[in-house]
Amino acid sequence: MPIIKSAKKRVKVARKATIRNSKTKRSLKGAIKSFHAAITSGKNVSEAQRKAQSNLDKAVKKGVISKNKAARKKKQLSTKAKASGVKTTPAKKTTTKKPVAKKTPAKKTTTKTTTKKTTKK
Repeated sequence: MPIIKSAKKRVKVARKATIRNSKTKRSLKGAIKSFHAAITSGKNVSEAQRKAQSNLDKAVKKGVISKNKAARKKKQLSTKAKASGVKTTPAKKTTTKKPVAKKTPAKKTTTKTTTKKTTKK
């Protein structure tokens, strides 16, 4: 057991991250399994593929798997879907515009500073 306060905190943080990562991995594996089950049954293949690709993207976003591994898995899913004879539509990229912040006019502050020169007599 750690003695130092920061080390104790790192143990807690690591435990939470481990749980979060294992949940993400489990949902990813479940989505891929449901995709394979959909291929064998021939029902809802495109929707199962979409969910599996979504879970892959979430896993990449959370840092559970690498970007290249996700790309490889997506390609494998699409080739299996095409081999099963299902027509797949490419995912549409949605671009969201960031809200433009309103610019407030800068207030002009006028401060008059008067300096008096004093002369020595």
